[in-house]
Amino acid sequence: MAGPNVAIVGASGAVGQELLAIIEERGFEHGELRLLASARSAGTGVDFAGKRLEIGELGEHAFDGIDIALFCASGDVARAWAPKAVAAGAVVIDNSSAYRMAPDVPLIVPEVNADALDRVRGKACIIANPNCSTIIMMVGVDPIRRRFGLERVVVSTYQAVSGAGAAAIEELRAQAAAVLAGQEPKPEVFIEPCAFNVFSHDSAMDLATGRNVEEQKMIDEARKIWGDPSLKVAPTCVRVPVFRAHTESINITLKKMASEAEVREALRGAPGVRVVDDRKANRFPTPQKASGGDDVLVGRIRPDTTQAGEGGKHIGFELLASSDQLRKGAALNAIQIAEALIA
Repeated sequence: MAGPNVAIVGASGAVGQELLAIIEERGFEHGELRLLASARSAGTGVDFAGKRLEIGELGEHAFDGIDIALFCASGDVARAWAPKAVAAGAVVIDNSSAYRMAPDVPLIVPEVNADALDRVRGKACIIANPNCSTIIMMVGVDPIRRRFGLERVVVSTYQAVSGAGAAAIEELRAQAAAVLAGQEPKPEVFIEPCAFNVFSHDSAMDLATGRNVEEQKMIDEARKIWGDPSLKVAPTCVRVPVFRAHTESINITLKKMASEAEVREALRGAPGVRVVDDRKANRFPTPQKASGGDDVLVGRIRPDTTQAGEGGKHIGFELLASSDQLRKGAALNAIQIAEALIA
């Protein structure tokens, strides 16, 4: 039997292109595959499974006969078109932030809270994909949380420029060439030069709290996904001159003490996690190791000796995680949601 009819909104963008690659790689069974984008991209084509597929324009009947609509567009596009897709009978899996905190919309990381899909299974509805930084943190920490509980997370992100789109990738490439040629880099996508530089995440700043939007997303989304509104989350989000894959330094406080061996055992074999932790060779997670892969790489696993500990057990631990934010942080997570729905 043919699988569901699938539409990809924003098929010409970086995440849309990644979705197509993942659908082919994983052999995701589908019926019709309908590619949709703005009028500017409509009529162009993309290669998929040895064929050339034409991109259509979002319009009044764009979702007729569609079972699953994967949205890889802006929040404005999602707000305008996701309800229309649902009205046409589709399940929308949205990568934007538009619906993440809506009380009636499941916010899903399949390795963490796939059971939250049960209340919408078989219904036309909207399901939200979390922020990429939230996904990476949660996949890396959840196996430990399940065994020992979680009181607090302090996380610092080192985010690749590709999180800001294709133009940001080109800006880093052009600025790096300019600096190496002895010229001044000219920022356009970012307000700071991104080549050979590190700067606070470019999302809007809340003057009252001092947090930027990316940091607030990590707090709100983690609490919703883990179902713990009192969870303490303290993020600092930063851009680094890396093309692809985010890295995070994560410090956690558990609800009960654990040994380092027990924490390692919790991570070993956990879904979506690959431990990369070779102290002797000084080999740990990096963006280059994570790029193009599906797993969240976790390493630098060690006790935080500034927190309580006794008898070889500790309440605090430190981790380093890297993952490809275009794949697990966006496109792959959306496909995994779709797979869980039709399983």
